[in-house]
Amino acid sequence: MTGVGQDVWNLVADVLAGACLLLGAFLAFSAGVGVLRFGHLLARMHAVTKPQVLGLILLLLGVALRVRSWSAVAMLALVVAFQLLTSPVAAHMVGRAGFRTGKVRPEDLEVDDLTDERAG
Repeated sequence: MTGVGQDVWNLVADVLAGACLLLGAFLAFSAGVGVLRFGHLLARMHAVTKPQVLGLILLLLGVALRVRSWSAVAMLALVVAFQLLTSPVAAHMVGRAGFRTGKVRPEDLEVDDLTDERAG
């Protein structure tokens, strides 16, 4: 593409990149507010993992749209994949450790599989 078509594509990509960056920053901010605002471990853990992962994905998508380099996009895709693989595992381990140390109130749980597991 050359000329006007390339200029339009650049403008659209820049606007989409800006929107992704702003939305990703807002989600990361909301995760921080959730950590400060929510009272117990499981609610804080949920507030950190869900919007933080989506926020990071949107931020990296915005960077990819802005940079427009295939090598950078490949690296950003690796970061997204690593985040998607490690965040649920880390949240699970934090929740399990919190349960084992008594930081999770049993009345906050709808199903308590860990008590049966520890007793057996």
